[in-house]
Amino acid sequence: MSEAVSFLKPRATNPTTNPVIDDVVRANIAVKRANALELLHAIAEEHGAVTFANSFGAEDMVLTDLILAEKLPIEIFSLDTGRLPAETYTLMGEVEQHYGTRLKVYFPDATAVETYVRSEGINAFYDSVELRKQCCAIRKVAPLKRALAGKSAWITGMRAAQSATRTELPVRQFDEANGLAKYNPLADWSEAEVWAYIRIHGLPYNALHDQFYPSIGCAPCTRAIAVGEDVRAGRWWWEDPDNKECGLHKK
Repeated sequence: MSEAVSFLKPRATNPTTNPVIDDVVRANIAVKRANALELLHAIAEEHGAVTFANSFGAEDMVLTDLILAEKLPIEIFSLDTGRLPAETYTLMGEVEQHYGTRLKVYFPDATAVETYVRSEGINAFYDSVELRKQCCAIRKVAPLKRALAGKSAWITGMRAAQSATRTELPVRQFDEANGLAKYNPLADWSEAEVWAYIRIHGLPYNALHDQFYPSIGCAPCTRAIAVGEDVRAGRWWWEDPDNKECGLHKK
């Protein structure tokens, strides 16, 4: 029987998500993994009530694996803004199946969303930075505050090399907006190291990454990037690149 022919538009191979993995890379990832695990154990021991914000990016898949595979006493939660890409919802199901668990998901207040949309419009975030930040505040920041209530520390998958707004990112910092410690265990990881870990350990990941979406948020606010662009250039691409954050990660 002849091989099936696909008439779908062919996709370019993304070298970022398919790094070359040799013995040197494997050894480096083993060291990185051990260091990250040591830090996560220390965080859990020091703070007790710790939670990890999983937004289903590539970095978050690494941390999810470290926490669940090693059965660390760290809660994992996610924010469903109501406007995530279909691929992200697919990944949510894959993560639950891969680890045999149920995700703890927080949603925005329905009344707040309705009020915003009726007042400003369904895609008002394109109209001004202020309206975009209002949307993020309703769909992300408010649910985050509920997720962090009663916690003494939280963990993110942020990396220093991700954008101009994160170059000075420390491993440990104090989140003044939410009043608790905040950790970025992968702060010194490179994008290549993140993807090497994913490939070595066979982790599920967002299919959009293969289509040149290194950073994925809400569907209307995310686009693919061109070669040479900053990894977060596809987020709120119509705004000043030096000030693009959603409000979750204020210093």
